[in-house]
Amino acid sequence: MRRVCAVLAALLAAFLASEPARASAGLESRVLAEVNYARTHPREYARELRKQAYVGGAVGESEMGNEDAGAVSEAIEFLMRQRPLPPLSPSEALAAAARAHASAQGRTYEVGHVSPNGATLSQRLQAHGVWAGLAAEDISYGYRDPREVVRQLIIDSRVPGRGHRQNIFGAHYQAAGVSCAPHREWGSMCVIDFAGAFPRR
Repeated sequence: MRRVCAVLAALLAAFLASEPARASAGLESRVLAEVNYARTHPREYARELRKQAYVGGAVGESEMGNEDAGAVSEAIEFLMRQRPLPPLSPSEALAAAARAHASAQGRTYEVGHVSPNGATLSQRLQAHGVWAGLAAEDISYGYRDPREVVRQLIIDSRVPGRGHRQNIFGAHYQAAGVSCAPHREWGSMCVIDFAGAFPRR
C-alpha cells in the first residue's frame, strides 16, 4: 500500500510540475496564431481593434486605456491599408532561441534584446542552428493574454518607427518562434523571433 501511495504521489508531483510548461506552450501557440490571424486578415483585425478602442466616441477608453490614442488610430489605419500576408510557419529552432532569452531575462529586472549574459539576437539564433538572411525580435512585457500581447505590439505605443508592428507584417519573414515566461519586474514576457531568407540547401 505504501508503495502504491508513493507511486501516486510521484505521478501527481510530475503532473503538477508539467502544468506551467503546458500552460506556457498553449500560450505560445496562441500568440503565434494571433500573429498569423493579423497577417492573413489585417482588415478584420482593424475592425476588431476599432470595436475595442472606441467607447462613447473616444479612442483609448475601455480596454485600451493604457495605449496612446494616436497610436491606436494609426494602427487601425495601417491595418486597413495592409494587404494580407502568408502565415508564418512555426519553428522549434526559433522558439528555442526565444526561450533562451525569455528564461534568462525573466529572472531579472532587465528588458530589451540583449540577454543577461550579453548574447544578441543573432548569437542566440546561431546557437540554436538558425542561419537566416533576415531576422528580428519582438518582446511584449506585462501581458498574459495572446490577443493583448499581439495587440500591444501592433499598436506599438511610444515606439519610434513602430518597429514591432513592422516585424509582424514583414513580408520577407517566413517563420517564427514564440516563448513566454514570468518576468521579475513585469510579471510576464513573450518573445517572438522572426526569420526569413533561409539559405538554400
